[in-house]
Amino acid sequence: MDDGFAEYVAHRHLRLCRMAYLLTRDWGTAEDLVQTALAKAWVSWRRIEGNPDPYVYRIIVNTHASWWRRLWRGEVPVEALPETVDPNDQAAAADDRAVLWNAIGALSPRQRAVIVLHYFEGRTLTQVADIVGCSLGAVKSQLGRALTRLRVDPDIRTMNLEELQR
Repeated sequence: MDDGFAEYVAHRHLRLCRMAYLLTRDWGTAEDLVQTALAKAWVSWRRIEGNPDPYVYRIIVNTHASWWRRLWRGEVPVEALPETVDPNDQAAAADDRAVLWNAIGALSPRQRAVIVLHYFEGRTLTQVADIVGCSLGAVKSQLGRALTRLRVDPDIRTMNLEELQR
């Protein structure tokens, strides 16, 4: 008996993958991230009370940060990583969305998670704090730092961000 786990996965899998994709910018890595998070959630499923979303989102964010730290420390062989978009590619540079996502991708994992959860998932700052596992003040600080970094990016400074929201 799975106590609703299979139903949760059936209803939320695509949305979880979408959120993970916004963190990783690679569908294969996003799917791996969601599978890892769901495997971890399944182990603790019976202890989760109420809405399981914050718990699963927190696992995704923490696992992504862990993978990023291992990559940064050189613990993951480069040849094992999926190919990424070349930031010097003229076609990608011409597309404002690609430029914006490259800038978001350059943020720290925590800052990227806060941006994705708040602006793309529509979560309140309190919900983001619960998911990320830190105080509301820390979320506001991370959000402020992330937005500052995005505002000073020379490629983004010249963009019309309102047009990208359509």
